[in-house]
Amino acid sequence: SCSRLHRVLPPSSRPSVARKHQRYGMGFGQLVTGPPGAGKTTYCVGMKHFYELRGRRVAIVNLDPANDVAPYEAAVSLEDLISVDEVQEELGLGPNGAMIYCMEYLEKNADWLRDALTPLRDTHYFIFDCPGQLELFNVHGSFRNVLHRMMNEWDYRLCTVHLSDSHLCCDPGSYVSALLVTLQSMLHLETPHVSVLSKIDMLEQYGELAFSLDYYAEVMDLDYIVEHIGNDPKLAKYKKLTSGLCEVIEDFGLVRFVPMSIEDEETVSRVATLVDKSIGYSLGVHKGARLGTEELRERAARGDEDEDEEAFDMRNAVAKAPAIESYSQNLEIQERYFPKSDRNDDGGSKTPTAE
Repeated sequence: SCSRLHRVLPPSSRPSVARKHQRYGMGFGQLVTGPPGAGKTTYCVGMKHFYELRGRRVAIVNLDPANDVAPYEAAVSLEDLISVDEVQEELGLGPNGAMIYCMEYLEKNADWLRDALTPLRDTHYFIFDCPGQLELFNVHGSFRNVLHRMMNEWDYRLCTVHLSDSHLCCDPGSYVSALLVTLQSMLHLETPHVSVLSKIDMLEQYGELAFSLDYYAEVMDLDYIVEHIGNDPKLAKYKKLTSGLCEVIEDFGLVRFVPMSIEDEETVSRVATLVDKSIGYSLGVHKGARLGTEELRERAARGDEDEDEEAFDMRNAVAKAPAIESYSQNLEIQERYFPKSDRNDDGGSKTPTAE
C-alpha cells in the first residue's frame, strides 16, 4: 500500500533481511557522488570490475530511487524500499521534491539499510551509487545523517568519491562552479574525500584548455582564472564575483582533483589507491572480501568468452569485464553516448593533450 509513505515502517513490514543479533566486523566502501552526467554509474561498474580483477569481492548498492534502469545488478537497491515514481504518484510531488522525500524516508527507516547490508559486510566491499541531485549531498541533511549513522553507529569506513565532468575545465565559470560544489560536498558530508575529474578521454572534443590539465587538477593559483575571465568581454562583468569565490576556495585549500578515464587502468588504479588509503583498507584487514583462486579463474574464463562477442548494447552503460591479462589494453567500459568515431582503430580511446 502506498499509504506506507506517510509513516515509519514497523519492523514487521520492512522488506528487509532478518536481523541477526551478533557482532559483525567493520564494513568498508565508497560513496560515489556528483552532478547528473558526471559518470557515476559508469564509474561504479568500472571500479567494480577493476577490484574484482584484483581479487576483491564487490557489491554495488543503488541509493538512487530514480535509477530504475541501472546497467548492473545491485546487491541492495533503495527502490526495494521506496521509489521516486511511487512518491510522485501518491503525493503529487515533482522529481526534485520526490527525491528529497525519498532521502528523508530512508533516514527514518535507516534500519532497513542496515539489515540489507549486514549479510554482505564481512564478505563484500561496497560501492554506493548515489543520486545526482546536488542539494542531497551539499545542503540537505538526511543523506548526511544516514552516512554518519553508518560510520558512527554501524562501524563502516566510508570514503566519498566526488565526480566532476572534466569538460567543465573548458569554461572558467563552470570550473569555478565545480570547485564550489566539490568544496561544499566535502564540508557538508564530513567524510574522507577523493575528488575526480572524470571523462578525461573525451576532453579534447570540447576544444583546447586555456591552461594545462595539471593546473586544473591541482587547483593552482586561481588568479589566472580571474584574469582569464576579466579578459573575456562577455564575462568581464563577473570578474569581481569570481575573484571573491576563488578567494574562498583558496582559503579552505581543500580541493584537489585526480584526472581519470574509466577506460585507463593507470588512472583508475590511482583513484582506487587513494580511496583505500583514506579508509585504511586492505584485503588483509577485510579477509572475507578476498576472492578465491577458483573464482578468479572463472572470471578470467568469462572474460575470454566475452572478447569474441559483438560490441556492447548501447542501452547498457558498460560492456562485460575482459580477461585479467587483457585488462591493461582496455577496461571495456564506455559511456553510453561515447561515439565510435572517437575511438582508434585498435579499439582504444584517444588520449587528450592539454597545452
